[in-house]
Amino acid sequence: MDDSLRRGSLEMLAAMLISGSIGWFVLVSGQPVAEVVFWRCVFGAGTLLLICAAMGFLKPGVLTRATFLLAVASGLAIVGNWVLLFASYSRASIAIGTAVYNVQPFMLVGLAAVFLGEKITAPKLAWLSVAFVGMLAIVSAHGAGQASGDDYLAGIALALGAALLYAIAALIIKRLKGTPPHLIALIQVATGVLLLAPLVRPSGLPGETSALVSLVTLGVVHTGLMYVLLYSAIQRLPTALTGALSFIYPIAAILVDWVAFGHHLAALQWLGVGLILLAAAGMQQGWWFRSAPLAVQK
Repeated sequence: MDDSLRRGSLEMLAAMLISGSIGWFVLVSGQPVAEVVFWRCVFGAGTLLLICAAMGFLKPGVLTRATFLLAVASGLAIVGNWVLLFASYSRASIAIGTAVYNVQPFMLVGLAAVFLGEKITAPKLAWLSVAFVGMLAIVSAHGAGQASGDDYLAGIALALGAALLYAIAALIIKRLKGTPPHLIALIQVATGVLLLAPLVRPSGLPGETSALVSLVTLGVVHTGLMYVLLYSAIQRLPTALTGALSFIYPIAAILVDWVAFGHHLAALQWLGVGLILLAAAGMQQGWWFRSAPLAVQK
């Protein structure tokens, strides 16, 4: 493994482990979801502003009016995605919310078929069916220490909504090729600040140390630092390896939920999580059955 590939792999590993701990900081903050996302955007914007300035992305002419508006539109979707995903954690659990959230590649396939005319192939349809079976398994089961009844189903619905908004954001970002990704991220979180400011309590930041540290960490580490690591890794790694390492995120989130909050998945939930992750991996990596070539008669 050359130095660039090794560095990219370590950066991707670090980014996914950081992502896997987001749910813990969200719940430990004890703040309303809209305020958690608002302060994440505030501290994230400050961090990304410094990064973009250092990388020379704030010069005139980097963005056109059209790319700026598209970046703002993606920001609306990303911020809505965060609000719904974070809200799902307290209802279903971090593990289940994250697992259900991983159906977003299939939503992106559907949106691309509708709006970009991309064909849905037989392998993609098959993996979508596997993911759907996994969803049914999760919906029909509950684990120890988790919510039950309407709250559980509401948590799953929120995670699905978050996945849809992420897929919409990804579809928009497809049209922003050539735009520095750190600058796109800055516009996204700045959009979140303006969007959520009316929902924040006038008293401002919470006084509790644990809540304050959680919110600052979500902005600086889980937004600023994580974006830098993620985008650097994506530039260094082949697509297949990037996709494979991305599955560290849901695994880390499940472990954090178990260790920090004692949420144990039931057997049927484990089956559902496994099927969703298998389906997402299969589609991203292009796994499919191929017929063996016929032997040549001599």
